[in-house]
This record gives sequence, structure tokens and C-alpha cells, in this order.
Amino acid sequence: QVRLVESGGELVQTGGSLRLSCAASGRTFSSLIMGWFRQAPGKEREFVAAIRWNPGSPFYADSVKGRFTISRDNAKNTLYLQMNSLKPEDSAVYYCAAKSGIVVSARQNDYGYWGRGTQVTVSS
Repeated sequence: QVRLVESGGELVQTGGSLRLSCAASGRTFSSLIMGWFRQAPGKEREFVAAIRWNPGSPFYADSVKGRFTISRDNAKNTLYLQMNSLKPEDSAVYYCAAKSGIVVSARQNDYGYWGRGTQVTVSS
């Protein structure tokens, strides 16, 4: 089992920055592929970014490419999402997710472990 706990979400103005964190426990964090997803009110949950256990090349949704950076600290069992140049359309509940295996995926059904989410609100 893997337990994931997100933090760092808050209200921020357009153009501002936030860093989300996801603390993992219960299984060797370094062996997991980690991802961030988000869900806005009335919309389906969507992929944001993902990263392998050895960072390598992260994978981003087009909507956040160049503004968001996913990273991980395997020594601290923590995943991060640095979000810059935030827009109102980035407002959502952000979820941390984990999967085993070797393939980085943007499909939420491929991820077996989920946190409860943290709310990000970007005011216009």
C-alpha cells in the first residue's frame, strides 16, 4: 500500500506561484512513477505532469508546459509541483498519484494510488 498526502494549495492571484508537495509512505517511493492530476468543478479529472523514479525527462500536459515543473526527492519520499504564471483556469483540486511499472502514463486509470487532493484557487 502507498499513502499519499498533498499540501500547499491555497488562494493565489493570477501570475503568482505555488509549490505543491506530496508526501508518500508505505512503499519504496523511489520505485514508483509519480504524477499530478487536477479536477476543476464540473470537469473531469485531467493529467498535469508525471515523472519516473530516476527523474529523467518529465512529462507534461500541453496546458502547463513551460509554467509547471514536476520534481521528486527520493530521500524525502516527496513529490513536488512548482506552478508559475498561474491562471484562473489552473484553479482545481490537485491530486498526487502513484503507479508501479516502468511506463510513464497520462491516463488516470493507470494509477493505483491517490491522495485526497489539495485546493488551488487562482483569482483573476
